[in-house]
Amino acid sequence: MERRVGTISRGIRCPIIREGDNLADIIVESVLGAAESEGFKLNDRDVIAATESIVARSQGNYASVDDIAEDVKTKLGGETIGIIFPILSRNRFSICLKGMARGAKKVVLMLSYPSDEVGNELVSLDQLDEAGINPYSDVLDEKRYRELFGENKHPFTGVDYVEYYGSLIRGEGTEVEVIFANNPREILKYTKKVITCDIHTRARTKRILKAAGAEVVCGMDDILTSPVNGSGCNEKYGLLGSNKSTEESVKLFPRDCSDLVAEVQAQILEKTGKHVEVMVYGDGAFKDPVGKIWELADPCVSVAHTPGLEGTPNEIKLKYLADNDFKDLSGEALKEAISKRIQEKQDNLVGNMASQGTTPRRLTDLIGSLCDLTSGSGDKGTPVILVQGYFDNYTSDAN
Repeated sequence: MERRVGTISRGIRCPIIREGDNLADIIVESVLGAAESEGFKLNDRDVIAATESIVARSQGNYASVDDIAEDVKTKLGGETIGIIFPILSRNRFSICLKGMARGAKKVVLMLSYPSDEVGNELVSLDQLDEAGINPYSDVLDEKRYRELFGENKHPFTGVDYVEYYGSLIRGEGTEVEVIFANNPREILKYTKKVITCDIHTRARTKRILKAAGAEVVCGMDDILTSPVNGSGCNEKYGLLGSNKSTEESVKLFPRDCSDLVAEVQAQILEKTGKHVEVMVYGDGAFKDPVGKIWELADPCVSVAHTPGLEGTPNEIKLKYLADNDFKDLSGEALKEAISKRIQEKQDNLVGNMASQGTTPRRLTDLIGSLCDLTSGSGDKGTPVILVQGYFDNYTSDAN
């Protein structure tokens, strides 16, 4: 029978996850329960994905502000430190900043402008143009920033992050000085001990600072890489990927999840006979077209995945074939010609004009983004996503 539906992404409701829960069992039971309730069945190469949040929660991977402060003080000395290039986020950075400030006597906070790494604006490009400011060379102190731009509240949160971050630091009894610059070397005029808080450009920033004479350079991925006073940790990412839990604690990015994805895959195979793929996903890799903000505040989209999700799509652009190779065909003849071309396509279409525009990103980034959009970040209650038909194409028939 002809297949009339392509990819389907379903949010799967689950119980509220607590520390110590057997997450593999819960995921499998939730997916199979949803299939029975809604009248669908699992197929080979379906994808079951769980958000990193419930994995970290089941692992109990939390840390307090005091834990962060102790690690920062140990690694950077507890005197004057530079904190540079943080993203502007109450959820992602405010509690981390409190911990950093609690572990120092003075903080020189250097903010990138006109926006942070993921697109949250401090000022607009139009404002910079009007003021005659070059963000690539000009360094501003807080007084000059206010003279030029006044108060700038985030369009979505209504927060003036310059004031907010400054007040968080002062609230820890720590002196603060705020500057605005995009060259990481500028911080070394104030202190030689630096925490660089950028996510995706952190390796370059560390390299530049070390070459310019910094004494100590830590990324967020170097803080809480091992437990402090019995806290959670993340050996690979440290504080990167953490989220606010309470006013005095963060939930860290989950630790190794390879056993979890393998266990879910094995249980589904045992219970249904179907070989599914499994992943743990973080933020999706997409950009808001209105606010111009990138969603990707996690260090990666896929925290862990089964081997079948390695690689990139190998797809032919149907509209290219219809408009070029088979432009003189229509109806059933056109369908048969395109179907034959798909069935005969090469294993690697790189450089083939018929594949142009097919977004050759990693499968885990594409599927993880779909899952993140499906689950949302609010009250949907669907931290597990079932994606079906992702690996089908125009020639796939119904099972």
